[in-house]
Amino acid sequence: MPELNLNLHVRPLLRPLVRPSTRFAIAVCHRRAGKTVAAAQRLLLSALTCERPNARVAYISPTHGQAKRSAWDYLKALAAPVLAAPPHESELRLDLVKGARISCYGAENGEALRGVYLDDVVLDEAADMAPSFWPTVVRPTLSDRNGKALFIGTPKGRNEFHRIYEAARIDPAWTALMLRASDTGAISEAELEAARRDLTPEQWAQEYNCSFDAAILGAYFAKELDEAQSAGRITSVPYDPELPVHTAWDLGISDSTAIWFFQVVGTEIHVIDYYESSGYGLPHYASVLSARGYNYGAEYLPHDARARQLGTGRSLWETLRSLTNRIPRIVPHQNVMDGINAARLTIGSAWFDEDKCHDGLEMLRAYRADYDDKRKVFTDRPRHDFASHGADSWRYLSLAWREMQPEKPKAPPVRDSWDRAFERAASGDYTSSWRTA
Repeated sequence: MPELNLNLHVRPLLRPLVRPSTRFAIAVCHRRAGKTVAAAQRLLLSALTCERPNARVAYISPTHGQAKRSAWDYLKALAAPVLAAPPHESELRLDLVKGARISCYGAENGEALRGVYLDDVVLDEAADMAPSFWPTVVRPTLSDRNGKALFIGTPKGRNEFHRIYEAARIDPAWTALMLRASDTGAISEAELEAARRDLTPEQWAQEYNCSFDAAILGAYFAKELDEAQSAGRITSVPYDPELPVHTAWDLGISDSTAIWFFQVVGTEIHVIDYYESSGYGLPHYASVLSARGYNYGAEYLPHDARARQLGTGRSLWETLRSLTNRIPRIVPHQNVMDGINAARLTIGSAWFDEDKCHDGLEMLRAYRADYDDKRKVFTDRPRHDFASHGADSWRYLSLAWREMQPEKPKAPPVRDSWDRAFERAASGDYTSSWRTA
């Protein structure tokens, strides 16, 4: 299908993304730069020009709903001349001529991509996806047919998206673009000035100037993690075989399970490892613990781990106990915000292994308050996304750590003057009056 018939109007600065010269590409873009339209154009061209039969391309957003809101209408409009069937609205799927197909997915459901092959994929707002999503879920889908990939989004701190961008800048197999509002001309100067007045300096730097150094808006642990980094507490933290390794769990059945591994050394917490995955039962996680070979202490589970499941009639607490031959401990239920405050304090006593805890630290950095778009304010509850599980298990670690702290010696009771007067009277000392006792 000749490109001319598709009537594509590609912005000059975005042409390297639509017609890539490298297999992989990443574009750090300001808001309203036109990246979503460019990504949709790219996928349509990839689907129609793929030399292999039954081309498969995909647009992936952090959630299925976001994919529908951001890209679905663009894709339908662009693909209208080459549709082989009406759009599948519930599946967000477009069947094109020559057996080609464009699909939209949400990163919150990685299982939907298991067993799928892809010739091209766009990861939109990649900074809001779990660090493991690209290497363990998406990358394998490209191997069969040497598929291509494009990452697009605005910065959300120095997270995995930042790491990929920095690596891409020096890798000849990648194209790396930084598109700031001051460079593209996509937004008028008057509108930029109006936005600058309406936003905080941090919001402006992140959304329009593509700054990775601006703090993640609403992040709960940014200050504490920055202090830990500056103090050298995110470093190499060796496992001490003389001390037990405790674990704190956030348990998911159809969702992710996250586990922190830590040792208590005096008044310090040595956080030596982190593991998270989804789609597995407890036997998988018990085998992960066994494979690491640590000398284990206690497993700390959330308060609802004692609830019996209808399918098995057993609780998660009972199942894990049978798998490890250890008695798990239940962390007392606590208000979420109180738990977040405890988590902040605990970071101040923690040393993190930089390599083994990399993904867990990414979760803590990304954990933030939910935002009310209508009221334009952050709410008093956390946003539920890929970072929730690692952050929740850190909250449980913080509550467990509080229980593990030795009790401070109690100060002797302060005795008032009446106590002393009675003591003198009992010893036969009647020289002091009650008034002066």
